[in-house]
Amino acid sequence: MNFGHTLLALAPIAVVFLLMVVLGRSAKLSMSSAYIVTALLALFVWQAPGAMIAAATINGVVTAITLLFIVFGAVLLLNTLKESGALLAIRQGFMDISPDRRVQVIIVAWLFGSLIEGSSGFGTPSAVGAPLLLALGFPAMAAVMAVLVIQSTPVSFGAVGTPMLVGVRSGIDNKADVAQLLTPMQPMDYLLQIVDNVALIHALVGVVIPLLLCGMLTRFFGSNQSFTEGLKAWKFALFAGVAFTLPYYLIARVLGPEFPSMVGALVGLVIVISAAKKGFLVPKQSFDFPPRSDWDKKWMGTVSSDSGDEAASTPKFSVLRAFSPYVLVVALLILTRTVAPLKAFLTGPLTTLKIPSLFGTSISPSAQFLYSPGFILLLASLACIFIFRMKQGQYGRAVKSSAHTMVEAAPALLLAVPMVQVFINSASADGSMLSMPLVLAQGAAAVAGSAWPNVSPWVGSLGAFIAGSNTVSNMMFSYFQFSTAQQIGLNIDQSAIVVALQAVGGAAGNMICVHNVVAAGAVVGMMNREGEVIRKTLLPMAYYCIQAGLIGQALITGNMLWWAAALVWLVLVLFGFSAAKGTPLKASKDKPQVPTSGESLAAAR
Repeated sequence: MNFGHTLLALAPIAVVFLLMVVLGRSAKLSMSSAYIVTALLALFVWQAPGAMIAAATINGVVTAITLLFIVFGAVLLLNTLKESGALLAIRQGFMDISPDRRVQVIIVAWLFGSLIEGSSGFGTPSAVGAPLLLALGFPAMAAVMAVLVIQSTPVSFGAVGTPMLVGVRSGIDNKADVAQLLTPMQPMDYLLQIVDNVALIHALVGVVIPLLLCGMLTRFFGSNQSFTEGLKAWKFALFAGVAFTLPYYLIARVLGPEFPSMVGALVGLVIVISAAKKGFLVPKQSFDFPPRSDWDKKWMGTVSSDSGDEAASTPKFSVLRAFSPYVLVVALLILTRTVAPLKAFLTGPLTTLKIPSLFGTSISPSAQFLYSPGFILLLASLACIFIFRMKQGQYGRAVKSSAHTMVEAAPALLLAVPMVQVFINSASADGSMLSMPLVLAQGAAAVAGSAWPNVSPWVGSLGAFIAGSNTVSNMMFSYFQFSTAQQIGLNIDQSAIVVALQAVGGAAGNMICVHNVVAAGAVVGMMNREGEVIRKTLLPMAYYCIQAGLIGQALITGNMLWWAAALVWLVLVLFGFSAAKGTPLKASKDKPQVPTSGESLAAAR
């Protein structure tokens, strides 16, 4: 490997960033260009076998289809609730908790989204949370931004601990040098040590995510375009942050990686909703979006948030009955992920579609549609027919509208995921060149030296960005992170912190990964706007990676200066956001000429 190869390995990512983020081109154009660049580099520079490139491409297409199935299920549930009139009751229920949009986004995105992440993972919070926020009257862009920003703290323990139990464990398991260095410690004990570090770092970094989320909401979607307006909810936001991260950390230490996000979020929901109903720490001055007729057209998607029963002055259903499909989703997710015999059946050979050793390679594309969150969302939508006694034709209209949304989202995902798979499987046939992600990581390690803990989270986030998964990022880079820690002279305990930083960075990378951005945008009808979203979520992702690196250095060195640096960085982030004033919305020249069919939430209530 040389510096030239490192630069070439960076080319596919640079193409995506330049086209999508800088130039604002669609994901379809950006990812198709990146796929061509990646395939050419893999074939002619890395000299990867053509069969491997073809197999990786097909594997990407299969993965994209499974993602589209989740998108379809999520949109179908939203449209079913809309057709039945249940959305009106859900809106009113959250308004009864608090009319303040900052409180609502904390409850729905931060806490409910973390609960979904803990039980299912793999981008499901976007598919469930974004439509729910849209139903509450949030702009589509605000809904997407919110559900992506929270895909950080809970992600490392998402899908009942999969990023740790599968990602990190498979990355460092069955490695002779790791086993030798760990003796007499067992690999599982070392994994639990990593889990403790991951939970601690996430808790320290993530506790302010609700506050940043409030600030971003008011900065980008408020009438005054002011970050400070979001900071006025600081007491409630930090309270909500602690209500999740404290039980999250304690559960990780006591029970391991399966339940921190799921149980921590459930505890947080009970505490925060109870507090909000009583007005505890809730800002005296409520924040709401401007009238819908004043919204910038860039805020909106094509999926309507109308309840389907605008003529009704009061909801037809109780809040509990209206929200019961989402309760059913959570219950089924937990059951299918935690009940061993049921999980074994849903993931077993009878219910798994698989092509073993495609084209003679090590790649075996597979799909488990009955285990997919999409199937659970589909079941919940069918249950709505009976729960709400829907009339003939209502469900058919919901299916038709949802299929249209899925078809619009398909091109971007069908191009993005194959590009990622080729990128990951680009190692040369004779083993003389590692895959492009590992080449990039080695180049970063050579430059960073003893400052590697500050770089480690960025490697994890890069892995998530290109792979679309914290689990895959951990599989790719955990052993590399362990080896790099040894090379710079760290002991076993310190190397566990470095591997933990990998997992934390991989979680933060979910905020900007193309898969999640496309899927979150698709469920609210916001296609070809991925660059706009990433430009917003890059900000909290950068905060997360830098802060995690500083805290990691503090834990490794024991030097109080690193703790001081972490505090200074947090202050600079909050001050920097606060100082950046936007143009008041009423001065914008980019408004829709005609109000949308859906009235503002104020009118709906």
